[in-house]
Amino acid sequence: MLFSDVVQASETVRATRSRKTKIAALAGLLFDAAPDELVPVVAWVSGELRQGRIGTGWRTLTAMDGAPSDVATLTVSGVDGALSELATVSGTGSANRRKELLTALWTAATSDEQTFLLRLLAGELRQGALTAIVSEAVAMAARVPVDLVRRAYMLSGQLPVTAVAALTGGADALSEFRLELGRPIQPMLASPGASLEEAMAEFDGEVTVEHKMDGARIQVHRDGSRVWVFTRTLRDITASVPELVDLVSRLHCTSVVLDGETLALTDSGRPRPFQETMSRFAEVTSTRELLLHPYFFDCLHLDGQDLLDSPLRERRTALMKVAVEHSIPALLQPDPEAAAEYFDGALASGHEGVMIKSLSAPYAAGRRGRAWQKIKPTHTLDLIVLGAEWGYGRRTGYLSNLHLGARDPETGDPVMVGKTFKGLTDALLQWQTAEFPRHQRARDDQTVYLRPALVVEIALDGVQVSPRYPGGVALRFARVVRYRPDKEPADADTIETVRALLP
Repeated sequence: MLFSDVVQASETVRATRSRKTKIAALAGLLFDAAPDELVPVVAWVSGELRQGRIGTGWRTLTAMDGAPSDVATLTVSGVDGALSELATVSGTGSANRRKELLTALWTAATSDEQTFLLRLLAGELRQGALTAIVSEAVAMAARVPVDLVRRAYMLSGQLPVTAVAALTGGADALSEFRLELGRPIQPMLASPGASLEEAMAEFDGEVTVEHKMDGARIQVHRDGSRVWVFTRTLRDITASVPELVDLVSRLHCTSVVLDGETLALTDSGRPRPFQETMSRFAEVTSTRELLLHPYFFDCLHLDGQDLLDSPLRERRTALMKVAVEHSIPALLQPDPEAAAEYFDGALASGHEGVMIKSLSAPYAAGRRGRAWQKIKPTHTLDLIVLGAEWGYGRRTGYLSNLHLGARDPETGDPVMVGKTFKGLTDALLQWQTAEFPRHQRARDDQTVYLRPALVVEIALDGVQVSPRYPGGVALRFARVVRYRPDKEPADADTIETVRALLP
């Protein structure tokens, strides 16, 4: 398959807001791809590289020169091979070798292919071909039910792998996917709840009420003496968290998969700032100076039995059996008065609020449904940083006032919904001023405009209708809570979520 076929399908998806048209274009592309081309093609139309990071930044790419080719000759396998070689270049002379490989690829590409490569390699390929749409395209191309594709994707954690199974083995191959120890699955996600009372009433009180901790999501797997620890984005951080590995190794079981949060605590037992917890994930070797404490809230597998399809009530029974000392504080089926008191207690302990979870719901990995609802005292949104204005007064010389965007679920593009300079500490101002230029796409005298790469958690008192921003809404009394290095722009809240907060 020619690389230009991928580029053309991508442009079709980018040019339309019709979900059906997007799915049909991608399904046709996948149907025509050879089995050995499916992995890179699915990764590319999802805006990713199957090789992960290849050591090529935005500045390197925008500095590339060389006239584009007049004829499309690049193949999918040729481009994928070049990217794989780029990913492995290291050592003496690596800079020159990387430049040679990039130049050869760049000059062999047509103008449209160069544009696609630039956006793909810089992480800017936000064309509406998000994983939900690609999953439906896989189902259409393979002529299998989309629910089978979604479940296989949930269990594999890799959409390209799922696509290969669907298009080469059909429904039978998809049905063979199982929870595999050592291979992370997509985490179940929560939706914002309107209020504690409404969430309780929605499930007739058949819920568990848990502390909503300001920690980092973890998924731990154990198979005999082998332990793995994964982040929310399925990154393996086992080597960075030896204390968690040791703890899981001592649980009274042979095999287990647990879902939970981990956080660093002060000497008084209160949670430390989120950034301090996340700093541990960046270390190759732990110094044990800042110990992480796990709080598990779900058990997905125990001693040979998969529990994904079991109701939360049964999964909690398994959790209490294997990790009761390390389970998250929770109340089962409380009355409204007890739930309200528990909510106040969670806030007093330094936590964000509570989680309300239906005791009858299965584990819907990768889905943000109503079965889990997060209740906080103020509204919070995870938004994309689109830019920052230079400060004045005591903030002169610092990038300060943030431009904020929510995600359009159809196109994947950010939609601006407001600005804020509130909540920024001196440390954050210094960090922003150093970090933002690395993500710069343009600038003028007043503002540095960023590629969509950074996610920030914003607290707000509400939302109001406003023609000032493209989203048609504006945030009321928005202030920065923290940056979310554990989230990608695709994890940011959607414009529909923002509009749902309108009175």
